[in-house]
Amino acid sequence: MTIMCGGKKMMRYFIVLFLLFLPLKVFALTAEEVVKKSQAAFLYQGDDFKARVHMKLITKNGKERIREMTMLRKNYGPTGGEQKYFMYFFKPADVRDMTFMIYKYLRIDDDRWLFIPAINMTKRIAARDKSSSFVGSDFSYEDISGRDLGDDIHIIVKEEKLGDRETYVIKSTPKAGDVNYSYKLLWIDKENFLPLKEEYYDLKGELMKIFSADKIEKIKGFQTITKRTMKNIQSGHRTEVTFTKVDYNIGIEDRLFSERFLKRPPKQWVE
Repeated sequence: MTIMCGGKKMMRYFIVLFLLFLPLKVFALTAEEVVKKSQAAFLYQGDDFKARVHMKLITKNGKERIREMTMLRKNYGPTGGEQKYFMYFFKPADVRDMTFMIYKYLRIDDDRWLFIPAINMTKRIAARDKSSSFVGSDFSYEDISGRDLGDDIHIIVKEEKLGDRETYVIKSTPKAGDVNYSYKLLWIDKENFLPLKEEYYDLKGELMKIFSADKIEKIKGFQTITKRTMKNIQSGHRTEVTFTKVDYNIGIEDRLFSERFLKRPPKQWVE
């Protein structure tokens, strides 16, 4: 009896010892969990969101073009679920009053519309064009609202420091050939789960674009990337984006997200 009790105690001792010395990665988040938390922190914070967006397009030779717009976003479900976006352009003069709207869905292609006032036409952005340049910038249409979690295969490549921040490095590979890159690497902050850096590799496996989060501010309790850059490594062109007048949970009305208001958006929401 004494021998059996001693044996059980010894077994418990070895189990505890074994658990203590297990590699910490056994208890780490999966790649899918990390990316989902990143989407929540980057694309889904608050019930809704509004910001004035200053976009600077810079050529390899330093020539600049400016875009200025208001961006609005409203969530219609949990992280990864449905959302609606609305954008109104102020500058330059040739695109003033242009609007852009997105209906983001789960597991099916998003709907996107662009109203062009110069020709008084509403254009539907085809799903196949989601990798195309957004108003001449280095961001694509899909970059604005992000990809569905299930569209890619995610793996944790490593964990490393980026500057003074501890990050997960995730490799996300598209399941379908519906984008113009073969995979991307994401450096996701372990604390706030914001994407601090992204590298896009073209279909030949060569580095194509780099996204960087240049400034992060806490607004209404939400860690928010208020300055970001997307640089095309192959052309030397880059786009710098700054968010000002950022606000969350302001009660954006559902009626705003309609084709009717693409032509005449209510001033109270876009000014």
